[in-house]
Amino acid sequence: MRKIVLFLGLNLCFFVFYTSVEACTNYIVTRGASADGSVMVTYAADSHVLYGELYHYPARNYPNGSMLNVVEWDTGKPLGKIKQARHTYNVIGNMNEFQVTIGETTFGGREELVDTSAIIDYGSLIYIALQRSKSARQAIHVMTSLVAEYGYASEGESFSVADKNEAWILEMVGKGSGRKGALWVARRIPDGYVSGHANQARITSFPLNDTTECLYAPDVISLAKEKGYFKGEDKDFSFADAYAPLNFESVRFCEVRVWSMFRKVNSDMERYFDYVKGSNIQNRLPLWVKPDKKVTLQDMMGFMRDHLEGTELDMTKDPGAGPFGLPYRWRPLTWKVDSVEYCNERATATQQTGFSFVAQCRSWLPDKIGGIIWFGVDDAASTVYSPMYTCMTKVPQTFAVGNGDMLTYSDNSAFWVFNYVANFCYLRYNVMIEDVKKVQSVLESTYINNTSKVDKKALSLYRTNPAEAVKYLTGYSVNAGNQTVYRWKELSHYLLVKYIDGNIKKEKDGKFLRNKYNMPVAPLQPGYPDTWLRKIVEGTGNKLRVTGKSH
Repeated sequence: MRKIVLFLGLNLCFFVFYTSVEACTNYIVTRGASADGSVMVTYAADSHVLYGELYHYPARNYPNGSMLNVVEWDTGKPLGKIKQARHTYNVIGNMNEFQVTIGETTFGGREELVDTSAIIDYGSLIYIALQRSKSARQAIHVMTSLVAEYGYASEGESFSVADKNEAWILEMVGKGSGRKGALWVARRIPDGYVSGHANQARITSFPLNDTTECLYAPDVISLAKEKGYFKGEDKDFSFADAYAPLNFESVRFCEVRVWSMFRKVNSDMERYFDYVKGSNIQNRLPLWVKPDKKVTLQDMMGFMRDHLEGTELDMTKDPGAGPFGLPYRWRPLTWKVDSVEYCNERATATQQTGFSFVAQCRSWLPDKIGGIIWFGVDDAASTVYSPMYTCMTKVPQTFAVGNGDMLTYSDNSAFWVFNYVANFCYLRYNVMIEDVKKVQSVLESTYINNTSKVDKKALSLYRTNPAEAVKYLTGYSVNAGNQTVYRWKELSHYLLVKYIDGNIKKEKDGKFLRNKYNMPVAPLQPGYPDTWLRKIVEGTGNKLRVTGKSH
């Protein structure tokens, strides 16, 4: 994720949010692999300077001949104008009213293939395609047609493109300055399988004569041969090897996040551990795997909260976690001691997430009811995924664009409220996160359990008056989002009272204890764990030793 630009209105008013390339994560579950038959896609938009908001592009009609200004996500630089569609569809976040959803992760690839004269960057591709597509296949056609006509202005990119019936991975790179268009391959994930991508190109070889399963640019192989990236027969061509060759960083920081999800659904994934550690990059992770059991919505939310727990790379276990098991490392990602380079792990959940979501596409319901984007801001481990039906005509004020920004605090902004809680928890993580998880679980379980009831009422309304169904689902989604933020503000107050100054207040039945004089009962004053005290002794020798006492 780089930068989000919202296009609102015929004159195109721009709300610009700058982000840096840090890393994003997409997980994809097909209908046959999900517990309820939905297609699901996750996305974490990760950046230290991305302000998490819920974007809304209302459906609109435009006069013939209207033009759309395209602005580069990276810089805010105007790239040019393209023809506007006569009609655009309603988009909530990264999902539209027809249950089409698109996520992305940047893999970079070969620098010389970036076209500095092109008009369409990858951010524009996502949101323009969502406004113009009724299916995943149509979205792929829109995206590839746009870059063919106007050029592709970004680095290498992987896109998750899905609808209520199928899911695809589309990977794209430019052709270099002076050569309009893009080199791309799109593969349909077989039904019953799961896939993912996390800042590394993942499509290797692909079928050359099966348009139901694979689509690709006509020159994707020939240009690789021309540039010297590939020699051999077309049937042996690998997109990823040609345009984004693997190295230690791309597997240890990127592919490891895909593996962290795969290992939770398929018991055969330990054989790829040497690969994701970076010690055997020839043992490549497959593009998709079949899960041992069907994947639930709750599973998808859990995948986004992973810190490599239960593996040798568990971020809560090594000395970098400090005394309280903090699964985060402040940058840089790599560092040196005595000229030897070391690294921090890069797990799926990270402190610098702007927003994340689980998009749920449900074919058994009308499109107005079937699409839900379960949306959260900030660190996925401590966020709450609130249900946003993608027919909604407005978004909650607490998540709305313009309610604060990265340099402007707002006390009713979801982003700031969730950051308040998360950053406080980072001080004593292993204890405080348990209080967060309790409230998180209650809210998400309530929303998930309510879904069938909400669907049923919306469907009843839809049969007689679709507009009333949209109004009902808009109200429900807005209330759910605002309720989440208000409850999180209450949690922030509770955490401050309970954990102030390193103490832990005593409780019973959810209330802080007082003595008979109505004063607080003496709080717990837990020290550091023995393992941490031993590390202090190892690092300080006798400097802190108490002497002159008999023991």
